[in-house]
Amino acid sequence: MKQKISFLDRMLPHPFVSVLVAITWPMLNETLDVFNITVGILLGLIIPKMVQPFIVRTPNIQWGQALKLFWVVLRDILVSNVVVAKQVLGPMQQLKPKWYRVPLDTNHEQVNTLLAMIITTTPGTVTAGIDQERGDILVHALNCDDPEADILDIKTRYEAPLLAIFNAKQGDPS
Repeated sequence: MKQKISFLDRMLPHPFVSVLVAITWPMLNETLDVFNITVGILLGLIIPKMVQPFIVRTPNIQWGQALKLFWVVLRDILVSNVVVAKQVLGPMQQLKPKWYRVPLDTNHEQVNTLLAMIITTTPGTVTAGIDQERGDILVHALNCDDPEADILDIKTRYEAPLLAIFNAKQGDPS
């Protein structure tokens, strides 16, 4: 049975993208005059309609959990910047770079991709790749004394909240 799509869903297929575009346009033009606000709103209506065929589906996410994770990641990025700056400006022989693999608890594409992005944006670590077949992410740490502790930290601080945000269970595909 074909589901009837409401007028609002047809006009705003991706409301978040519409709002983002409408807000971004005046910011890019550095003015809040009527013309730029109007153009922003029009672009916010037109662009999501144009990209609709390319956005397969918008996942249902838990926004409260996402906001909590945002603040955790932002804090970690700020703290890591200071720690990495001290490490890099200090004696290089004290650095202990390591490669290690973080086992993934799910096959959920968005969870694993965002986990890799979070690891990469946090200074001191870089994701080298996601291996879906092996079920892990290869990570390089600038300074690591205990890879198992780092893995546990990544899984508890980032992966567990991502699983909750996307309502993903262990082993779930995307």
